[in-house]
Amino acid sequence: MSEQAYTVLNPATEQPIAEVPMASVRDVDAAVARADDAFPAWRDVAPGDRARLLRSFARRIDDELEELARLEVANSGHPIGGARWEAGNARDLFEYYAGAPERLIGQQIPVSGGVDVTFKEPVGVVGVIAPWNFPMPIAAWAVAPALAAGNTVILKPAELTPLTALRLAGLALEAGLPPDVFQVLPGTGPIAGARLVEHPGVAKIVFTGSTRVGREIAVKAASRIIPVTLELGGKSANLVFADADLEQAAAAAPGAVFDNAGQDCCARSRILVQRNVYDRFMELLEPAVKAFRVGDPANESTDMGPLISAAQRERVRGYVPEDAPIAFRGDAPDGPGFWYPPTVLAPIEAGARAATEEIFGPVVAVLPFEDEADAVRLANATRYGLSGSIWTRDIGRALRTARAVQAGNLSVNSNSSVRYWTPFGGYKESGLGRELGPDALDAFTETKNVFIAY
Repeated sequence: MSEQAYTVLNPATEQPIAEVPMASVRDVDAAVARADDAFPAWRDVAPGDRARLLRSFARRIDDELEELARLEVANSGHPIGGARWEAGNARDLFEYYAGAPERLIGQQIPVSGGVDVTFKEPVGVVGVIAPWNFPMPIAAWAVAPALAAGNTVILKPAELTPLTALRLAGLALEAGLPPDVFQVLPGTGPIAGARLVEHPGVAKIVFTGSTRVGREIAVKAASRIIPVTLELGGKSANLVFADADLEQAAAAAPGAVFDNAGQDCCARSRILVQRNVYDRFMELLEPAVKAFRVGDPANESTDMGPLISAAQRERVRGYVPEDAPIAFRGDAPDGPGFWYPPTVLAPIEAGARAATEEIFGPVVAVLPFEDEADAVRLANATRYGLSGSIWTRDIGRALRTARAVQAGNLSVNSNSSVRYWTPFGGYKESGLGRELGPDALDAFTETKNVFIAY
């Protein structure tokens, strides 16, 4: 029997929008048993047929893209423009990985006395524990390649944001995927999530969330000697050199940290600016921050919606006490909703909590640096290493700095981090493994070697 239902709130209004039953340990066990039963037949589906089913799934997502986007606006508070991108990203992932079943190619390796070949084989039942900050795309990052490789998948969405995941499960069945090949199991982390990690029938875990929980999952998975993919926290740096296009860098900076109200592990929540242009950059940044529109996420002109919950808002407030060095702020609505204004902290010490810890809210610290070596030192002065940006007109400096910064995803004269066809993942405490692009398939297959004697 399921645990007590969870009341899902609209974070922009604080009003209930759904009651979703939470899975019990028994529910997880039953789902794993069904996934295990469904695995052999799904593994043996002809590659072309599996590809056609995944393309059909992508088409159903595209058919319902606006519905999915509106559902995410209500459940997560994402501005409608961003929510449409997220639904489109999920669609694109299934379309992209529909090309994988026919391309899971092994090798023929020269040996003496026979023939040696390798095969890419699915691991079995995959447990995916998705976060609340980007529920649709991050779920699809794991589900699409896992299914393409021939695995069955159980997705546990965050209890705060289960609605689009549940709709995706329905669309998968409508697209023709066999029952129990892809299941969605809403539940809490300590019950449903923990059981997925511990269950002996689950062969692989994918987790996106906090570094603290990721470490706990890694320990539990290690005790069973099963692979994990972890996408964890970040404290990414936005490096602005004196020779950069300062107007462009300043105009782009608010979106790089305040998108999704800063609830993004790739958020450039530290802006490092070369000292001799620091004051000019701050002059340019202030109007850009104040022009960032915070409000009703259903409004087409909104740039930023609310935080996900009252608890998250309190967490963010904890990093900005009354005596915090607030340089300037944007606006946010009054009244119902978990609102928090875009906030710029400066001057601030490099070792301050707000400059070193992941806030997961619309707060950015701006610090000066002296030269290239100092910029790299400050950028790497964190336990995280997920993403970052480098603004310069000097291609040599761009390449040197990109190689020196300890982060998995860097952009030059841009703040992009995610493309579904290129690898994504972090250094240090930002995670283990790579998602997206062709690399992701390796996480969901085992390489089998077969020698045939002459």
